[in-house]
Amino acid sequence: MLFIANAEGWAGVPTTVDMLKSGADSLTAMVAGISKVEAEPKVRSVGYGGWPNMLGEMECDAAVMDGTTREIGSVGAVPNTIPVARLAHEVLKRLPHVMLTGAGARRFATETGFSVDDVLLEDSRRVWWERLEKELGPEDAARFPDVPLVPLLKTITDPERVRDTTVYLSADANRGIHAATSTSGWAWKYPGRLGDSPIPGAGFYADSRYGAAACTHTGEMTMRCATSRTIVLAMKLGYSLGDAIKLAVEELNELSEGFLGGVVIHAVDAKGNHEVVNFRCQGEIRYWLWDESMPEPELMAAKTA
Repeated sequence: MLFIANAEGWAGVPTTVDMLKSGADSLTAMVAGISKVEAEPKVRSVGYGGWPNMLGEMECDAAVMDGTTREIGSVGAVPNTIPVARLAHEVLKRLPHVMLTGAGARRFATETGFSVDDVLLEDSRRVWWERLEKELGPEDAARFPDVPLVPLLKTITDPERVRDTTVYLSADANRGIHAATSTSGWAWKYPGRLGDSPIPGAGFYADSRYGAAACTHTGEMTMRCATSRTIVLAMKLGYSLGDAIKLAVEELNELSEGFLGGVVIHAVDAKGNHEVVNFRCQGEIRYWLWDESMPEPELMAAKTA
């Protein structure tokens, strides 16, 4: 058994590893771990600790993929719901659909027994409004939210430069190769914005015959390049894991217009190998690694593309 997670997934890593050690289903173990991340206010890019959209509303995204059956459950822009990875798992198990968004996803959550959650931290609400006031001016602040939002998007950025989706990948010859993601998305995003995290082929993809990949940071880029699917398809075509990631990085590097930034690629193959690669992100990127030879998960440094 091999398991990797991005560094910000720390809150749920022990839960997932303990469940994997006990023989639990891989997807169930990863969803249980990510649920811990979603409920942890110290993680500022996911769930309860995340940042709101331009209107001060939390919209969370998540997805799970069973690499053996290639079934997917995905939810996007979900209001009033903290455990969205678990909600995505319910989509996979209960519905003929792949993705639910917005009010429909929340209706499904209510039908399946999820509580209606107060997702926004009071401190996040304060930071959101104080930053917004600086851009709006007194007249627009008084009229808010009945003001144009598009002009504000170029000046407002994440208060802690957080764009780090939680991604979990597990791989095992017998149990299969699977993926799970969760995020609150960019702070002050335009309402309804989806990043790559709930988009199959962009933010995640898994095929137990070959491997899996998941991405963090600039989802607008990985959606344009279908980065996760590119990596898995390249392995299907005979590329090594390292060469498959190089191909994906080349495609990202070819983008010259639109919103550009950094991307972190997490990937595993069916031979028990893994790589985490930092493309254009500042500072050291780290990730969690655990396999059956290790007593506990360890924090590792990513490679630089």
